[in-house]
Amino acid sequence: MSLIVHKYGGTSMGSVERIRQVARRVAAAKDQGHDLVVVVSAMAGETDRLTDLAYEICADPPAREVDMLISTGEQVSASLLAMALCDIGHPAISFTGSQIGMLTVGHHRKARIQEVHAERVIEKLRQGLIVIITGFQGLDVEGNITTLGRGGSDTSAVAVAAVLKADLCEIYTDVDGVYTADPRLVPNARKLKHVSHDTMLEMATLGAKVLQSRSVEFAKKYHVPLAVRSTFSDDPGTLIVEEISEMESTVLTGVTLLRDQARINVLDLPNVPGIAAKIFKAVAEEGVNVDMIVLTENNYGGTDISFTLGIGDIKIAHATAERICNDVSAKGVTVEKDVAKVSVVGIGMQSQPGVAADLFDALGSNGINIEMISTSEIKISCLIKSKDVDLAMRVIHERFKLGEDAVIADKETQA
Repeated sequence: MSLIVHKYGGTSMGSVERIRQVARRVAAAKDQGHDLVVVVSAMAGETDRLTDLAYEICADPPAREVDMLISTGEQVSASLLAMALCDIGHPAISFTGSQIGMLTVGHHRKARIQEVHAERVIEKLRQGLIVIITGFQGLDVEGNITTLGRGGSDTSAVAVAAVLKADLCEIYTDVDGVYTADPRLVPNARKLKHVSHDTMLEMATLGAKVLQSRSVEFAKKYHVPLAVRSTFSDDPGTLIVEEISEMESTVLTGVTLLRDQARINVLDLPNVPGIAAKIFKAVAEEGVNVDMIVLTENNYGGTDISFTLGIGDIKIAHATAERICNDVSAKGVTVEKDVAKVSVVGIGMQSQPGVAADLFDALGSNGINIEMISTSEIKISCLIKSKDVDLAMRVIHERFKLGEDAVIADKETQA
């Protein structure tokens, strides 16, 4: 008998009928002789609805109370799915993250999983029950409910699979796998049968919304077999695997897009050792993740620093940068919100020259200006204006022939 962890997203749990459909899929797996643990998200739109309520009540609601509120969405999904399974003759029990010992650290609304105590889950599995667990949430050292941020249910599922040493963790969503690009933007995007952990991690970090990046990190670190499948079909989906030699023959795997970016420019800082550390330490202490960074010496003997971050962190990062700017008598801070990041990802880039040149030429020849660049062994990212992203995705995908021999993807199903 094998142990399988299923995870169902908000669209999969979006209505009573869809919850019943999920219950039938879970029951079918149970009938095949598998032990089942199911991690669920809130019903589609519920987290946004609860967040909106918080801001209707209070202009600046305490983060702890927001976590208390929005964590209830997953409780509703978990209990309803347990009821649906019981109704079709498959005994099930639901737990919150805190009830199974999902312990977290870090800031409210973007906490990180520290450890999972799964003894209670194992006990119920031995009793023959299907175990349903709320995703997206846990308990910190002070006993406060915390949430893991958008996509945190993926991370919860993989963490549970790792602790239980599950044979497979299947992420069920409204797409049928991982594509070379978002088919809503690139009609001939191709579905991938398998992707390496490293490549998937880069793609998820850089905007591919099929999987949350922290879930891929967990899968890689703890060797969890991971698959992305559609709730609404029996397609085998995409398997996230360890590195295999055949992957090196493919230069690029995909092109990704990360919207909702912003750039902060700190102007004319003193050109002295430690000035960059002072800024980024202060930003990090506010729980803000910084992405691309460029430091240049200006014409006046000072230093300009530009960095990018998610638009949701712009208010606190701007205030922090201005405070440091005033402390060191810098010229000032400017903010740009009309930017996005496009990236190409692939293991084969390590041994294939000319990828950067082709990427820059594809953008430049179509009138798209590159404002910042960052690279790693298996990715190149370019910051561009938001107005250019649709064209950029298409011309990059075409330049690297990522859609060749592709089956045209259904635009309606790619998130």
